[in-house]
Amino acid sequence: MLARHWTRIAVTLIPLFIALLHAGGVLPLGLLQRLDDVLYDARLRATMPRTLDERIVIVDIDEKSLAEVGRWPWGRNRLAELTDELFERQQAALLGFDVVFAEADESSGLKRLRQLAQGELKDQAGFAERVGQLGSSLDYDAAFARSLQKRPVVLGYYFTSDREGRTSGLLPPPVMAREALEGRPIRFTSWNGYGSNIEQLARAAPIAGFFNPIVDGDGVVRSIPLLAEHRDRHYESLSLAMFRTLVGLPAVEPGFPRDGTVSRSYQGLESVTLRLGQKTLSIPVDDRVAALVPFRGPGGPAGGSFRYVSAADLVGQRLPPGSLKGKIVLLGTTAPGLQDLRVTPVGETYPGVETHANMIAGLLDGKLHVRPDYAVGYEVVVLVLAGLTLAFALPLLSAAKAVGASVAVLAAVVGLNLWLYLGAGLVLPLASALVMVLTAFALNMSYGYFIESRSKRDLANLFGTYVPPELVDEMVKDPDSYSMAATNKELTVMFCDMRGFTKMSERMEPVQLQHLLNQVFNRLTDIIRANRGTIDKYMGDCVMAFWGAPVETAEHGHLAVKASLEMANAVRRLNEEHRVQGLPEIGVGIGLNTGMMCVGDMGSQVRRSYTVIGDAVNLGSRLEGLSKAYGVDIVVSETTRKIAGQFAWQELDRVRVKGKEQAVAIHWPLAPADWLEPAQVDELKVWGTFLRAYRAQDWDQCDVLLLNLRRMNPKKYLYELYSERVASMRLLPFDPEWDGATNFETK
Repeated sequence: MLARHWTRIAVTLIPLFIALLHAGGVLPLGLLQRLDDVLYDARLRATMPRTLDERIVIVDIDEKSLAEVGRWPWGRNRLAELTDELFERQQAALLGFDVVFAEADESSGLKRLRQLAQGELKDQAGFAERVGQLGSSLDYDAAFARSLQKRPVVLGYYFTSDREGRTSGLLPPPVMAREALEGRPIRFTSWNGYGSNIEQLARAAPIAGFFNPIVDGDGVVRSIPLLAEHRDRHYESLSLAMFRTLVGLPAVEPGFPRDGTVSRSYQGLESVTLRLGQKTLSIPVDDRVAALVPFRGPGGPAGGSFRYVSAADLVGQRLPPGSLKGKIVLLGTTAPGLQDLRVTPVGETYPGVETHANMIAGLLDGKLHVRPDYAVGYEVVVLVLAGLTLAFALPLLSAAKAVGASVAVLAAVVGLNLWLYLGAGLVLPLASALVMVLTAFALNMSYGYFIESRSKRDLANLFGTYVPPELVDEMVKDPDSYSMAATNKELTVMFCDMRGFTKMSERMEPVQLQHLLNQVFNRLTDIIRANRGTIDKYMGDCVMAFWGAPVETAEHGHLAVKASLEMANAVRRLNEEHRVQGLPEIGVGIGLNTGMMCVGDMGSQVRRSYTVIGDAVNLGSRLEGLSKAYGVDIVVSETTRKIAGQFAWQELDRVRVKGKEQAVAIHWPLAPADWLEPAQVDELKVWGTFLRAYRAQDWDQCDVLLLNLRRMNPKKYLYELYSERVASMRLLPFDPEWDGATNFETK
């Protein structure tokens, strides 16, 4: 019976083959890796204990502390007082610093001492006595060093990587000799530079650890390297250094895979081993000698995982004596301005200091999840078993039984993975198996049961001239969901007008003008279709399109803005070609608006078209006309901007167009948000300040800000336009009823 289905079996095996190539590293698929990260994050969030760990306390340099004590960095005398408070009054067991002291403290008193030494006050009585008093009392680094000395303190530092390999401060001694690796090429996380503590402090507190996390490709911190490499020497992380200090500073040794467990070509460590006399403790690590952070909860003072104490309360001795007795204390910050907030699986603004607290808690509990070295072998075995089961079973089953079999295989794959995660702490690949099972099922069902019906062919013929082929392919999968009947939907409409064609038509031959117009329309149409837009019509030298129908698209606003930016860039490239060919250049004006529109098949018995109508459509047309007035190529309404995703915007104005009583804000999309240069970011900040002054009718401040803006970008017509407006409005009396909007009476 299987012989009759060999083609169908082969089709079902295609996803298995691709998944095996991915698992073996032959054809790595970034999408699957990203999905694996998403699945890991979901498992982590679902299984977090969300309970308070009372062993660890975070002393927080928060906004309150900065307001009371002063901006960071604080004087070392303050830090000495804080350290003494923690150990003498509060009786803390261990203190770790998630900050670095890379420069010597130079107080205002020391500056005065330097003035005395330079002889500026030598003619005054008691010079020698003053110098002695100042010198003995204002060496704050020495005072801080004395407070650290002979106490259970672990300092923090960081590694860097750049071309020059800059270094500062004094590194602690490495914790593992290179000879211990037996010449094996371990894939440590490696850096060529560092920023460490000044020598005076580093010698007072010789135990230190780096606080660098590992940032994955999606910008999320999921793991911390326990050991890292710098110039063939190996150093420990802050969390490992604190844990070792707690358990008596055991020696650090590499934990190699046991004989026979992996091939001899394996390049990683199985664990980091801590040895103290005859006792050993193995900490599992991945192939980067890193461990996944065992996050306990959402993070932050309100997260409920660890107790947070404001540093200001300790400096002010507002905490009762002995409140932190026997506690492990980490000094760090949650203040946004100090830039130690991380993106993690459990929060997008997660305090960096709390990642170390979680790691220390995991080390104390012996509960660290790890991606084992045999993860690839596990992935291959699961893929083969699941893939072959589906390939040989599905062709023999009815549609309903095939669905049941696929769900059963899927449940088995997910269940096994979750059982190993919860029971053994193993983080194993899941995405490739999930995608393979789903894809194999889809291909098998499509091959076995897909029959192209008349309704699907009619639908493709009906909409084929309006929408891209890719959208038609989506529509034919469910033809009953689409029709030409008019309906109201929230859509995004675009009007794009080519500037300069009127003058060209007076100087160019009709055939030449036709060729040029077709060339431009072809490029712009390709961009609209590539961004899932529907072409409504061409009107002379204008093209009208919309997004969100007939195929519903949740991100219709984002796609429309993206298409408009690409169209403007395409016209610029086309003009470069025209300059080389001696052809006239053209301009473009684009208007975008989002709102409720009536969409459907409209017209007469002679001619009909699938189009949109409504007040929101008319506003889009008006906005296209405003692009010339503001000297920009794209004008976008406020409703579109709100749903358009991550772009950098410059608000142009608030306008009241013909036929509309309500003023609307209009914007100019500059580029994707992460493409802006720092100078452009600064320019937009100044522009935002200017608009507030403009709407407050503060013309003097407007003049100053416009002067700065024109210096930043002297070629931008927008600033020249507002300079003329300010000069004109300065002549008018203050109008308390003015809402800051500009009225346009023409279409």
